Amino acid sequence: MVEKLTPMSEDFNEWYTDIIQQAQLADYSPVKGSMVIRPYGYSIWESVQAYLDKRFKETGHQNAYFPLFIPNSFIQKEAEHVEGFSPELATVTHAGGKELEEPLVVRPTSETIINHMFSKWISSHRDLPMLINQWANVVRWEMRTRLFLRTSEFLWQEGHTAHATEEEATEEALKMLDVYSDFAENIAAVSVVKGTKSANERFAGATRTYSIEAMMKDMKALQAGTSHELGQNFSKAFEIQFSDENNELQHPYQTSWGVSTRLIGMIIMAHGDDKGLNLPPKLAPIQVVVVPIIPKEEFKSMVLESVDNVKKSFDEDTRVYVDDRDNLSPGFKFNEWELKGVPLRIEIGPRDIENNSVVVSRRDGEKEKISVSINELNDYVQKELEDIQNKLLESSQKFRESNTVHVDSYDDLISTLNEKPGFVSCYWHENSEQEDEVKNLTKGTLRCYVIDNDKLENSVNEPSQKGKLAIFSKAY
Repeated sequence: MVEKLTPMSEDFNEWYTDIIQQAQLADYSPVKGSMVIRPYGYSIWESVQAYLDKRFKETGHQNAYFPLFIPNSFIQKEAEHVEGFSPELATVTHAGGKELEEPLVVRPTSETIINHMFSKWISSHRDLPMLINQWANVVRWEMRTRLFLRTSEFLWQEGHTAHATEEEATEEALKMLDVYSDFAENIAAVSVVKGTKSANERFAGATRTYSIEAMMKDMKALQAGTSHELGQNFSKAFEIQFSDENNELQHPYQTSWGVSTRLIGMIIMAHGDDKGLNLPPKLAPIQVVVVPIIPKEEFKSMVLESVDNVKKSFDEDTRVYVDDRDNLSPGFKFNEWELKGVPLRIEIGPRDIENNSVVVSRRDGEKEKISVSINELNDYVQKELEDIQNKLLESSQKFRESNTVHVDSYDDLISTLNEKPGFVSCYWHENSEQEDEVKNLTKGTLRCYVIDNDKLENSVNEPSQKGKLAIFSKAY
């Protein structure tokens, strides 16, 4: 039975958890901090995978798979990397009834094991670029967990590449950031800011980290994807060398990049409302649900025959589900599919059949119920799905822009972060100590320096110094 959701305005966190459980996206595992992804939630992840996997392959990357267990000595090879991940590592010390000679780390990320293999596979400039992607699970022993957003085990993809020059590595990292940005905006319908992370927020072992930052409906930031330039840090640590065109030995420049099931959390928090999920059509497991209206048993065969004909009339790639369960009322079904965020609902009853029409409702509430001729239904549905997709992105962009405040002084930065939720933009001269001070005073963090803005202005933290446009916000 569909239960009442906690209103978003009353308790956003509780609302979020209610949706996940009542829409049957995921459930809690018996292992604290882990989750079970249910079929409906996993089908969203499959849609994410399908799109991104296609884009990765179009950009020349190949899928591979690397072991879950990594020798502890590998983790120790890159000093900054091990320092960054040490608090989150899960380690196997016993197996097969005895203590292991060397502890094994359960994969928190795969830079170390992949670079070990790269050291075996790369020897010549002809081997470059090496472009690898992996779909896998990782384990990071989080202290405070939330379904999809932060769990001890989660699903993700991680790209790992090696290049002959630094310029090629930079181009690769930015290219993959664009792939993530395109997915977020054109598939997930979530407006994002592309940026460069500060030194404080940089990935452990990277020389530069890029991210896409999205605003959720509680006006907190969510880091939705990252791309890293690793320089030669890992190639030197793992002794990866190639002979260049002059037959001189060089260390390659590298990148890594990834997104995770956190994207599902993003979609919930960016589009959901007090009725439940509100899924973008391009990701929705079911784009159109058809509900037969059968007031009396004598109408059943006629209605179901008409429903079958309607289903067959749609384009092949339209994801249609017929809810012909006998034991539930139409009203119950309407509420359930609204909760699950299906973009379009179609009702067909005896009166509709007489008129050669159906009744169509949009989940986003942009239009009232409308009667549509069956002959025109497919074209109408395709146009509506496209319009819903566009409207969701438009709404996300307007929400982010209307909840972004620009400030011109350090005091205004502190007071705005403390008094008003949302994004705060300012010109900031990089200073790790002052960045920590902002975090301590406000719990807000420097989310990124905006990539699409090259202007340099007097900074709010060091007025005598020029700064780059930065976004601060409280975040997940």
